[in-house]
Amino acid sequence: MGAHDGPTLITSVQRAFRLLEAVSAHENGAPAKQLARETGLPLATAYHLLRTLVHDGYLRKLGDGGFVLGDRIQTLRATGRGQTLLSRVRPALAALRDELASAAYLTFYEDGEIRVAEIVDSPRAPRVDLWVGFEDAGHATALGKSVLRELDEEARMDYLSRHPLADLTPRTVTSLPELLRRLDSSSEAPAVTDLEEYSLGTVCVAVPVRSGETLGSLGVSLPVQRLARVPGIRDRLIPAAGRLTRALSLTI
Repeated sequence: MGAHDGPTLITSVQRAFRLLEAVSAHENGAPAKQLARETGLPLATAYHLLRTLVHDGYLRKLGDGGFVLGDRIQTLRATGRGQTLLSRVRPALAALRDELASAAYLTFYEDGEIRVAEIVDSPRAPRVDLWVGFEDAGHATALGKSVLRELDEEARMDYLSRHPLADLTPRTVTSLPELLRRLDSSSEAPAVTDLEEYSLGTVCVAVPVRSGETLGSLGVSLPVQRLARVPGIRDRLIPAAGRLTRALSLTI
């Protein structure tokens, strides 16, 4: 029995891929008989594999009996694009880390949340201890505040209504009116700073970036002992964000 399991499994996988390729060629869907004919599969085999692929979300069956690609394929495509994008911008983040001797961070605002997409650090430029998830600390991090500052009022208030202004350190701003005042009146715009508001002993600087229509932020963290370097770092971050935005726009 075991001697036949491997080839049989491999053959089934190959047939499933052939069906996926055939379905992808029909934007408006194709019925099982047509897909079986195009792939050279027995109709019973095609039916069985199509049902399995529908069950697992790789295909979707239409009301007229046709089959189209399912949500899981779309998710794989999006994930693949994201990985390709990050692989292309990672060298730029590494160069920024080395130039500023600071850990570099990239975030994106997706589905109403501020998410860390990439962190590039080193033993000489360690990352901040992410003891509270960035999704829940937008009010206390430079990266989060950079995104909040760029959002329109409706999107900003929607985020803040879903994320309490938790008191992460004695320096965290927990008053909503005060946070909004600081976001709207920053004299360092477009840069935003976090002066030990997320983690004692650490300061951060961030500036906005975009990947097509997706808003994000680029930032670095450094020990509070290097606070005097923040103005110079801010001046270097702004053009770096412009270059990164162009790179991100070319990869979507």
